[in-house]
Amino acid sequence: MTLQVSITPELAQAPLVTFGFDSFEVRLVSVMRHFVTAANAPGSQAWHRGFVIAAENWGETHGLAVAHALWPVVREVLALRQGDFAFNDPLDLDTRDLLTADEAQFIAMLHHMRRDETGKARDAVDALTRGQMDPDLIRAGLSFADRFPSGARHRLRGTPSLRVVQ
Repeated sequence: MTLQVSITPELAQAPLVTFGFDSFEVRLVSVMRHFVTAANAPGSQAWHRGFVIAAENWGETHGLAVAHALWPVVREVLALRQGDFAFNDPLDLDTRDLLTADEAQFIAMLHHMRRDETGKARDAVDALTRGQMDPDLIRAGLSFADRFPSGARHRLRGTPSLRVVQ
């Protein structure tokens, strides 16, 4: 699957559905927004809400693993961008289904990493970090992508598959 909308810095807000992200990636948006809120206002305890939403989306075991693996990616982006990351308030119903250019680029980076699209992932990292190909961010993103890949490999790692034995 390729992204349907070109992500440019001039893109102030765009409907989430126009990007072609899969349902897993769409559900990451809210968790990511809560983590960015927590980083910008540590006393807000928004990180807690991010973990709760992840558990609601994917079940406690998998959801908490998703949130735990997503946090380092968010942390590295915010450190590289020195907090200069445009995001929508996770509690604002009017912007729930819209993405800022920064949010779209963040999810696009994970989108391409989850599909092992190296060139596109490299371009997404470059755009997201404004030219800083930081190994810590790349490592965090690839770790997330390895744990939660897309497509046929989408089954969460370490999850036993159940089958009937006769």
